[in-house]
Amino acid sequence: MPLPTPTESLSPGSGLHERFIARQPIFDRRLRVFGYELLFRAGPQNVFEPREQASSRVIVDSTMVFDLDTLIGSTKAFINANEEALQRGSVRLLPPARIVVEILEGVEPSPAMVRACTELHEDGYTLALDDFVDHPKWKPLIGLASILKVDFRALDADARKAIAKRYRPKGLELVAEKVETQAEVREAEEFGYQYFQGFFFCRPQMISGRDIPAAKLTCLRLLSAVATPEMSFNDVEGLLKQEPALVYKLLRYLNSPLMGLRNEVHGVRDAIVLLGEDEFRRWISIVALVSMAGDKPSELIHTALLRAHFCEELALLIGDTSRRSDFFLMGLLSVIDALLDQPMEQILGHLALSREVRLALSGGKNSFRDVYDAVAAYERADWEILSAIAARIGAEEKRLPDCYRKAAEKSRLIFG
Repeated sequence: MPLPTPTESLSPGSGLHERFIARQPIFDRRLRVFGYELLFRAGPQNVFEPREQASSRVIVDSTMVFDLDTLIGSTKAFINANEEALQRGSVRLLPPARIVVEILEGVEPSPAMVRACTELHEDGYTLALDDFVDHPKWKPLIGLASILKVDFRALDADARKAIAKRYRPKGLELVAEKVETQAEVREAEEFGYQYFQGFFFCRPQMISGRDIPAAKLTCLRLLSAVATPEMSFNDVEGLLKQEPALVYKLLRYLNSPLMGLRNEVHGVRDAIVLLGEDEFRRWISIVALVSMAGDKPSELIHTALLRAHFCEELALLIGDTSRRSDFFLMGLLSVIDALLDQPMEQILGHLALSREVRLALSGGKNSFRDVYDAVAAYERADWEILSAIAARIGAEEKRLPDCYRKAAEKSRLIFG
């Protein structure tokens, strides 16, 4: 049976638009993104389905609907494969140069499974063993695998170190997964792990008494100036003059093909005339945040932009269109504590935000926080929590993947 084209996959009534995909970055030692693990769910009906049950049909349909380039750019996709996917060879519909076949821990290394993995290996597919523990039963697959993924929440430090000591000399690459702090990243590096997966990059490194650098403080003041309901253009222009690099970045973005403006933007006053106040606020916010991230992993800005657009899409979905800009700003600022290595409460003291956004970013409960929590649940592929939040805020669950896809496309266009 021929595969549907992307257009057919998105056609009304096909059901394929209801495929859920989340992505989680995997970093190298220089904190560059090596790849993304793609986590699947077939739709609202099987919200409680464990990830190892993701069928081959879901894998193929989902990656076709979402488009690999939108999801992973030029990096690699780590695709979870259970016994069904390995038996059917469904991963062969994806190019071997773009993917890593992640063999889930529930796969039994039977002769049939070893044979299927051997054929994939011989055909150029990179194999990884997920949630690896050093057990003799995995010996038939270790010779075929290139990557071992080790769950840092499931094993103690001695076990994590022992795996590295035994398998690094054999040429296997190691991924430390579920690392949540910079301390865990440093430990993994010391043990010899080459790659890291987890939300450590979204966490601030708190340093007591540390001041915000002057250039970042200017960006923070700029964010505050454009967040206030009564924006003073003179104040914004004055802050931009303090940092000429910000003006350069702003004009570079606005004159790019992405914007499609008929007239070239030569200065800040041109920008506000051509864009209008709301779009001007948005682009100043983006440029200020990007400028703060020079010493941080680029994925942090990708995350901020994806969250911002996803929050905005969810605002539209639940009918809160009048405050879409505030939802966008909330998503954009959700990583600012990690950018500045300061507590969120301390940073919020510098910003003139709406009460709703301030409360949500502080961890309070309101409709903005509900949207923020929905975005975080999708990001972590916590489908059960996502389903509950969607019901609470009145978001039609089957439309969430399309919101995520739009957000991913917009963030990729802005930041490559």
